[in-house]
Parts: sequence; structure tokens; C-alpha cells
Amino acid sequence: MLRFAKLLAKLFVGFLVLSLALVLVYRVVPVPVTATMLFDPNGITKDWEPLSNIDRNLVSAVIAAEDGKFCTHDGFDREAIEEALRRNMEGGLIRGGSTISQQTAKNVFLWQGGGYIRKGFEAWFTFLIEKLWGKRRIMEVYLNVAETGIGTYGAEAGAQRYFNHSANRLSRTEAARMAAALPLPKERSVNNPTGFTRRYGNTIAARIGVVRRDGLDTCIYG
Repeated sequence: MLRFAKLLAKLFVGFLVLSLALVLVYRVVPVPVTATMLFDPNGITKDWEPLSNIDRNLVSAVIAAEDGKFCTHDGFDREAIEEALRRNMEGGLIRGGSTISQQTAKNVFLWQGGGYIRKGFEAWFTFLIEKLWGKRRIMEVYLNVAETGIGTYGAEAGAQRYFNHSANRLSRTEAARMAAALPLPKERSVNNPTGFTRRYGNTIAARIGVVRRDGLDTCIYG
């Protein structure tokens, strides 16, 4: 038992050191690849761009669509988590309530899919990136590793795929359509959205103005 306890202690310390080292490296170095990319049977198309080369419309759109409290929470939106738990207890469609910070932690360091073990690791990495990266870097990484289409990752590759131009000049409509497709990029059309995706995209486009008016992106643009 003593040997087993020592082994567990070494593994725990090793994990802490490795996770801290990775977070510190990715604080300044572009993320080269993620588990999601490696296991994508459709291949990988990506092109890392600094946040300064990504149109503000897309930043505002993902805040409007994914995480309106991005600039004010500490990585976890407790009200959203409680609401998701309540709805899940009632049955039906499982909802997550994840913030952009949590999604970034999952996308960069972990694997897709649910489970309490992964959620525990996700919470740890979310805590680390909030403390060591800050909001601007979290958004930059998120917009470069998020799946934006079949075999397509990041804002730049997505913009080139759908609109044939760089992510540094996305219109509100274009940004909103990309944000609307983010949760299910393999299933939701960006170029010719219909039904829910089209309506949701129009709603996000309208909310971009609210994000600017209410300063919901001030942690990024000051």
C-alpha cells in the first residue's frame, strides 16, 4: 500500500508539473496540434493567426453566441452550470453550460466527449489558463483551435473556406454565421444556412451590437 501511495503521489506531482509546463509554453507559443485534430479522419486544415489579425466582429459574435459573461467570470459561469444541471435532471437533450475558457481548455489539452474525469481535468486546465494566460490569450487560442468545418480548424481557415478571404475582414453576417455553426461545424452550414442555423445567425448578428454597447468584450479591446 505504501508503494502504491508513493506511486500515486509521483504521478500526481508529475501531472501537475507537466500541465503547468504546457500551459506556460502555450502562453506564448501557437498550439501546434490538438487531440481533436489528430483523430479527425478528414485531415487538418489550419492557419494560426494572432488575435490582431482576426476581425473584432468574430470575437463579438462568439461572445454573443457562446459566453456573454466571458470578460467577467473566472472561467466558470456558475449560473449556466446550475441551469444545465437542472435541465439535464429533467431529461431530454444534455446541455453543457461550458464557457469559452472551458472549451479552450478542453480543445487544447484534452479530448472530446463527456464524463466526470474529463470534466475534472477540464476544470484544472481552465483554472490554469485563466490565471496564467488571461482573457485575450484565451480568446486568441480559442479562435485558432476551434473546429470551424469538416477538417477545418481556426478562424482563418474557416474564413478562407467559406468566404474566400482572410478572417481579418469578416462582416457581421459572416462572423455571426461562423459563430452559429461552431457547436456543430460538421452539421451546420455556414455558406447557405437554413432553418435554425439561419435564424440563430441572424440573432447573433444583432447581438454583436449589444456586445459592443454593453462592453462585453472590454477585457480584449479595453
